[in-house]
Amino acid sequence: MKKRFYGWWIVFACFLTFGVSTGFPYYNIAFFFDYFRDDHSWPIQFVTLGAPIAVLLTIWAGPAIVPRFSPRLLIVVGTGLTFGAFQWFARMQSQWEYYGAWCLYMLGYFLAGPIPHQIIISNWFKEKRGRAMGITYVGVAVIGSFGNKLGPYLASRMHYTEALSIMGFLLLLAWPLAIFVLKDKPQDVGQLPDGKEQPVETTAAVAVEPAKSFAFLLRKPAFWFLLIGSAASIGSIAAVNFHMKFVFESQGFKDQAMRDQIWGTASFWVLWSSIAGRLLAGYLADKLPRKYVMLVTYLVVAIAIPSLFLVRPEQTGFVYLFALVFGFAMGADYMLIPLMAADQFGLATLARAMSAILPTDTIAQFWFPNFIARLRDFLGGDYHAAMMAVFVTAFLGAIAIGLLPRHRSTDEALQLQDAQRARAKS
Repeated sequence: MKKRFYGWWIVFACFLTFGVSTGFPYYNIAFFFDYFRDDHSWPIQFVTLGAPIAVLLTIWAGPAIVPRFSPRLLIVVGTGLTFGAFQWFARMQSQWEYYGAWCLYMLGYFLAGPIPHQIIISNWFKEKRGRAMGITYVGVAVIGSFGNKLGPYLASRMHYTEALSIMGFLLLLAWPLAIFVLKDKPQDVGQLPDGKEQPVETTAAVAVEPAKSFAFLLRKPAFWFLLIGSAASIGSIAAVNFHMKFVFESQGFKDQAMRDQIWGTASFWVLWSSIAGRLLAGYLADKLPRKYVMLVTYLVVAIAIPSLFLVRPEQTGFVYLFALVFGFAMGADYMLIPLMAADQFGLATLARAMSAILPTDTIAQFWFPNFIARLRDFLGGDYHAAMMAVFVTAFLGAIAIGLLPRHRSTDEALQLQDAQRARAKS
């Protein structure tokens, strides 16, 4: 009897582990930013500075560690580090401890975040990779949105540090799935990608393609367009997510409980709207040229940013409009990057390309919000003008994606054909 394809169990497990290891902490740590500010008398500039400093100190982890170890092992170790970071955030007393906790968080993010999950899904799926990746990324939204409700609920019933500690323990739920369910590649259980009974010709051609060097990538304009475009868009999204609660405060949500509630509502529906974006983008990425799917997504990110300023205490209903548009674009944004990288540089080079692109995106993801905090202070506390800079940056990211070639270059295609002929002769 034909053995049932295990790949969809992999997708289910990645759905959960990606959500727990990445979505849950990332989309909820910003909830505590105003608590950090008020409890420790820290300015917004400092509150948003811990993450970017940690990025600079831990950025080596991506290219140095990720390509050398099992993705499953990385997920286990990374979630353990993020758990430790949450416990440290709950007990810190000084600014130096704040930096230390963020360093621990960043190491966990690099090890257990997007890259190991992208590699596992890419190993298991070729023909349906877009849909599989889309479903996996839905876990980030579902599990993250659970925290959007849990954080305000716990903070309203106990000290925020206790809430932080409890939420940290939930990260350990990823361990049994990573240890007992996940498999790095289909060959580990005697199967082939997509459940094929025999290797197909195109799979053989990709299998013999050598991984390209970093020097090769640096010579390709497509690498720079993808790197710049993704960094600009992700940085803009992060600026909205990190500053959302402070923007709401500047627009009239002065009461802590009121601010917690509107943040929870906005974040919850942003993440659930992102599910539709991920699923639709995953489907379209298998049907249409991925460049154009990515371009439209990045344009919508830019368009959605000004709608944040419609949300005020006297018109709270606009929070749903903002969440629908922004969340839809945000959901598609992240998952298209590895798909485009695989298209442009080949599956064999995916891990190397992403180990360079992800740290760069992460620098933008955490430094750009701090830049916006500094710009706000420079502009006399005007969040409206500062967030317009976010809009412009997102639009420039869309232009960079528009400059990507639609297909891999002709010389790379010829190299694949030569490799295929050599393999057939041997």
